[in-house]
Amino acid sequence: MKRIGLLLIPVLAGIVTSAQTTQQLIEAKAKAILPKVIEWRRHIHQNPELGNREFKTMEYIAAHLKSLGLEVTTGVAKTGVVAILKGGKPGPVVALRADIDALPIKERVDIPFKSNVMADYLGNQVPVMHACGHDSHVAMLMGTAEILAGMKKDVPGTVKFIFQPAEEGPPGNEEGGAPLMVKEGVMENPKVDAIFGIHIDADVEVGKIQYKNGAFMASSDWFTVKVKGKGAHGSAPWSGIDPIMISAQIINGLQTIVSRNADLTKAPVVITVGKFQGGVRENVIPEEVNFSGTIRTLDSKMQKEVWERIKTTATKIAEANGATAEVEIINKTLVTYNTPELVKMMLPSLENAAGKGNVFEGVWTTGAEDFSFFGEKAPAFFFNVGGMKKGGPATNHHTPDFYIDDSQLDVGVKAFCNIVFDYAKVKK
Repeated sequence: MKRIGLLLIPVLAGIVTSAQTTQQLIEAKAKAILPKVIEWRRHIHQNPELGNREFKTMEYIAAHLKSLGLEVTTGVAKTGVVAILKGGKPGPVVALRADIDALPIKERVDIPFKSNVMADYLGNQVPVMHACGHDSHVAMLMGTAEILAGMKKDVPGTVKFIFQPAEEGPPGNEEGGAPLMVKEGVMENPKVDAIFGIHIDADVEVGKIQYKNGAFMASSDWFTVKVKGKGAHGSAPWSGIDPIMISAQIINGLQTIVSRNADLTKAPVVITVGKFQGGVRENVIPEEVNFSGTIRTLDSKMQKEVWERIKTTATKIAEANGATAEVEIINKTLVTYNTPELVKMMLPSLENAAGKGNVFEGVWTTGAEDFSFFGEKAPAFFFNVGGMKKGGPATNHHTPDFYIDDSQLDVGVKAFCNIVFDYAKVKK
């Protein structure tokens, strides 16, 4: 028995040495490629495109992936790119995802690569800006692809690189984003065993990684309420049924769902009205008013309860005032749920990328992500990489002043690369 134990020592030592060598190689390669990652990110930032219209972005990504010798497919879910890397060793199929679209926002930050792009959005010319960091996600995944392609003979299994369009939602009634990618079979052929995604976070300091076990980001539902009353002269409201006043009551009533009906000790709920349309003149009470907004929940049971309460609140308040209300609710994203077993297995990968002291568990957020649809098809893990410069200040996503420090995007690259190798080891 002692002799067998002694024989095992060199074998085990070889495994440890091999693991250390792979990690050190990834570290060195990520450091070397960082200037290119920053260059890619800034090019994409300066040339943003809206969802389902990312034609030049698609071409830019595809050209790089083809230069690496990967199997590349473009036009997935309209403007998405999917690339396959078949490693030299047996192993699972791991998918890595980045979103590629920008937002209709005018950039206010004075940087050399500032966006001055204008584009059509629902028939209007609007400014376009990467105001949520998708440019950095693309660059980190491009860097990951280059490193792994250069290590192909040692890569275990298959890596599927998914560059997804329209994460912020497709325009109008178009299909798009993760739901369309799933519909077109992106999680099949080959079937994905686990999927991972990164989001840059301007509230988290550079060099750090934040994650959340289980429910991480909220579902997003969009609602529209149409209130029908009776038109009248503004000087004689008693001769009509005022849908503006009734809509105001409904909007106030919706907030009592949050403050008085939802068990906020279980999970947060947010109901926001962001759009109101009604009336044409100051002295005319209109016949109809429409308003719409968003619902954010982190629990499926609470989500259904909120839907029903919105419908009841709107219809009953309208009825009490002699009007009618029609409510339409559309689910846009699911709860982004991190598979607990997968999180536990892959935390060492993140700690090796950023340093153990730089990886921490945060709280859930009421922001939403359509990455959640991929998580219906395979175990999923979505985490944040810091983008706030050391000492701050933080900037808000989806605003003209959004800004990230891109000096440590290699942290995300290392995390992705580590995950590919480490997942194969833990799944043996």
